[in-house]
Amino acid sequence: MLKLIGMGGTFDHLHEGHKYLLDIAFSLGKIVHIGLTTEKMLSKKKYADKIEDYTTRKRNLEHYIDKIADLKRVKIFELEDAYGPPIHDPSYEGIIASQETYNGALKINEIRAEKNYPPLIIIIIPMLMRTDDIQFSSTDIRKNL
Repeated sequence: MLKLIGMGGTFDHLHEGHKYLLDIAFSLGKIVHIGLTTEKMLSKKKYADKIEDYTTRKRNLEHYIDKIADLKRVKIFELEDAYGPPIHDPSYEGIIASQETYNGALKINEIRAEKNYPPLIIIIIPMLMRTDDIQFSSTDIRKNL
């Protein structure tokens, strides 16, 4: 088990794909830091006007995490840039990424290398598919609201 792992995202309309990421994060990390994107970062997302507000998204995360782990194991913070604390804090050991965010995780490791920080173990989580062979997607949920 890693001492400290990070992950980030919008976690809009919390769905089974998000829950899968969280389940894996808490199975691999003693402490999990979650950067929750602020509204400032979300203006260019599809259907941005239908994204849940920060407080709602945070509350939904906390509610789900409370079902799977001790809330003392998590820190949820406002994420206002693409990289978050792992580029400033050498104590992070791993990062949870999806196939969509893998390149960002690689960039974080590049920045860490420039600072002589140890590289993060990058844990890539495949996209979770619904029974109709379509991936879970907050964008699709927003589109249909």
